[in-house]
Amino acid sequence: MQEILWTEQGGLPILALLQLLPLLTALLVLPLKAARTRIGLALFGSGAELLLAIHLLAGFDREQSALQFAEHLTLFGPLAYHAAVDGVGVLFVLLTALLSLLMVVYSPIRTENAPRLLALILAAEAILMGLFTSIDLGWFLLLSVGEFMVVGALIAGWSHSPEKDVALARYYQFLGTAMLLTIIGVSMLGWHHHDTSGGAWSFDLFDLAGGHLDPDIQTVIFFLLFYGLAIRIPVFPLHGWLPSVAEHGTTALAPTFLLGLKVGVYGLIRFVLPILPDAVQRWQEFVVTFAVFGTFYAALLAMLQVNLRRLLAFAVVSHTSILFIGLFSLNHLAFTGSVLLSATFGLAITGLLITTGLVYQRTHTALLDRLGGLFDRIPLIGLAFFIAGLSIVGMPGTPGFDAAHLIMEAAMRRFGALVTIAAALGNVIAAGFLLWAFQRAFLAPASGDSATSRVARTSPGEALLALILILVLLGSGFYSEPWIELVEHSFVNLDALYADSGH
Repeated sequence: MQEILWTEQGGLPILALLQLLPLLTALLVLPLKAARTRIGLALFGSGAELLLAIHLLAGFDREQSALQFAEHLTLFGPLAYHAAVDGVGVLFVLLTALLSLLMVVYSPIRTENAPRLLALILAAEAILMGLFTSIDLGWFLLLSVGEFMVVGALIAGWSHSPEKDVALARYYQFLGTAMLLTIIGVSMLGWHHHDTSGGAWSFDLFDLAGGHLDPDIQTVIFFLLFYGLAIRIPVFPLHGWLPSVAEHGTTALAPTFLLGLKVGVYGLIRFVLPILPDAVQRWQEFVVTFAVFGTFYAALLAMLQVNLRRLLAFAVVSHTSILFIGLFSLNHLAFTGSVLLSATFGLAITGLLITTGLVYQRTHTALLDRLGGLFDRIPLIGLAFFIAGLSIVGMPGTPGFDAAHLIMEAAMRRFGALVTIAAALGNVIAAGFLLWAFQRAFLAPASGDSATSRVARTSPGEALLALILILVLLGSGFYSEPWIELVEHSFVNLDALYADSGH
């Protein structure tokens, strides 16, 4: 690690405010009876949060590799609040603020606007802000448990499928296992630090990264943390919860927080790669091999789906596999491309989930053979779906293009042509099934038993939401250079750590 690890901030504790503002707004929204008042307050709070995130971006020094805006508070025992951000953290904070605002706008359009729903959305935002700014693994773990419970409450309270209990059980089984694996791995790291430091417990990133673990113990901890985070992402073959939750859970609310904001990817970059470099290098080819299989497996299954929501679930798994090929190429281009792809994927999958939710609200079905002809009735929603789909596969002019290009170049340098061609072919298949889904749902003539014959036209609120999605996707696609510059210096330490394995 470098000598200068982080820089303290003076004045406004902006990272603490980013976590406390949505939490305070949630507490204020909860007792309100008037729907307009609570919507207005939730919009004000989430809008202020986005402005605060932009203020963080404006004050961030892109030329520094050290973590910035550091805040530290000892709580009790080994547990400490230690928050700071680099360019990666700032990018994920901005994404969290934007997507949470979109969820606040979307929630009264899509479903009944109970106060508890808005409060849960804001609570999820507060927790995610904590996750993306934490550099203490113990605090990260506690917040992860909080996210697990809040998202579970969203699925339980706002899914109307008759099979939602099955989806919820699958969610708790898989994500509960992920939490357990993470708890064991984090505890082993803390225990090791206790044994090697003369009895002091710590979960701080810099304390843990400075330790020297036996290679076999490092491998055990690596797989505990890797599997715990990979289930959450999710990546093949640990994705078994996702199709059921996508089909029978909430259409956009819970999936956006689970899939649009890649906490698992952030956890790998922030903690696993710096703390366990020997195990990462030892097992990188194992991870990439499964990722290559996962790309094709999920893409082919996506093409067999008759339900749009399940199709999007397998699109997530296929796309995540490409992200893992990039991340575990372990060089500067790989780190940059993977972080950018995580962020652009968050925007794109949120766009697909929201537009699918708006379609489902009208038709009460996600079966592709019962859709069709929707573009004539809701063209702006269809256009947003189309652009989001192109963004997923990294078409030029969309936010995924530069990220996918960086990942392919990184994979070529590390693994050669075969893995790179496989990733590229997987991306081509992804383009095929997403365009096929768009054609079936929006362009194909409606069948005789179609659910789209009397579909309501786009309301002003829905038009505004679709327009925001389109502008954000295209804007971040045509002007991606600022985001590359934002994260450029965040990987200096990882570059040095993996200098021998990244070429």
